[in-house]
Amino acid sequence: MGAPPGYRPSAWVHLLHQLPRADFQLRPVPSAFAPQEREYQQALLLVAALAGLGLGLSLIFIAVYLIRFCCCRPPEPPGAKSPPPGGGCVTWNCIAALLVGCAGIGVGFYGNSETSDGVSQLSSALLHANHTLTAIDHLVLEMVERLDEAVRTELTTLEEVLTQRTELVAAARGARRQAETVGQQLQGLAFWRGVPLSPLQVAEDVSFVEEYRWLAYVLLLLLELLVCLFTLLGLARQSKWLVIVMTVMSLLVLVLSWGSMGLEAATAVGLSDFCSSPDSYILNLTQEETGLGSDILNYYFLCNQAVSNPFQQRLTLSQRALANIHSQLQGLEREAVPQFPSAQKPVLSLEETLNVTEGNFHQLVALLHCRGLHKDYGSALRGLCEDTLEGLLFLLLFSLLSAGALATVLCSLPRAWALFPPSDDYEDTDDDDPFNPQESKRFVQWQSSI
Repeated sequence: MGAPPGYRPSAWVHLLHQLPRADFQLRPVPSAFAPQEREYQQALLLVAALAGLGLGLSLIFIAVYLIRFCCCRPPEPPGAKSPPPGGGCVTWNCIAALLVGCAGIGVGFYGNSETSDGVSQLSSALLHANHTLTAIDHLVLEMVERLDEAVRTELTTLEEVLTQRTELVAAARGARRQAETVGQQLQGLAFWRGVPLSPLQVAEDVSFVEEYRWLAYVLLLLLELLVCLFTLLGLARQSKWLVIVMTVMSLLVLVLSWGSMGLEAATAVGLSDFCSSPDSYILNLTQEETGLGSDILNYYFLCNQAVSNPFQQRLTLSQRALANIHSQLQGLEREAVPQFPSAQKPVLSLEETLNVTEGNFHQLVALLHCRGLHKDYGSALRGLCEDTLEGLLFLLLFSLLSAGALATVLCSLPRAWALFPPSDDYEDTDDDDPFNPQESKRFVQWQSSI
């Protein structure tokens, strides 16, 4: 099958497509895109479950590390005021992890934008294809109605005017038969009329889902950014309550990061399988949803020299019939109008209708050619298989960086918190504030002296 213009599977598509797949029984699954098959669904779920496994291992590692830190920490000597050795290293490790998380957030914003651009390109291609199909149906309907009106009015009037000349009546009836032939042939060209599948509806559904996906990722990125910033603020101010709150929030964002990683990985693998050979799946799905013949679908999806135009015969017959009508009207204008002046008005009206119909016919021929719809098909594939897949990979990188950074932060924050001075929560209080513990102590001493 010929690839759409400008689309070639990328190296990432080939790499992801070559990854091994297995179902829940760990039996190999072919990498051909088959979302309706149970084994293929299980293979994608297993890819997503790897992120759950990573989350479980991360939580176990963090728990073991913190338990070891709390239970195996050597006791501090009484009266020691200086921080234990290695405290500064712990704080800087936490800060470095937070900076890595901030860099991952930048990667996530870029990936989210790339994914949104690819989906927007897909929606635009679907809308343009819908415009083309609607224009074909509109032109066919307009031409058929115009020809039917001409047969009912002008040609009928012309036959009544020319009743005295049988050869002229025969010419008018010949034009009537040709017009009816054109109408019958044109009705077969509106191939999308009555098809239940609407590209417009598909584009609206895709845009609706993408809008909420984009918003969810923006909220996740902003949440992690706030966690990183407030954690840095808590470390700088040595605020225990802020560090505790950010520790809990870091745990929440860690879970969300691993969850998004599973969705991204499964989606990227499935999308690579689709993009490695999209024609066969799209052809079968479209034929199943629309009921159109394979000759029409092959013509528009493949659009090469090996596939002939399925409408060529109807177009040729219609063009010949229009040419015959034109020649017959010219003959009637030469022979009938001088003898029957009342025939001039219907003849001129018929010629005007014929000229408009021929103009619409040439426009219809251009719309029916496979170039336009095949170009939309290629644009949709490029948006889905290039920009969207690239964006998913950047989002996957963001999730990896985020998960690693937050795991490091969760291991470092309790150690950094333990190094804070005990008066950190009162460092901003006023010296004259009676609720200040230091001021309260001085007040008690003053009362005792009295």
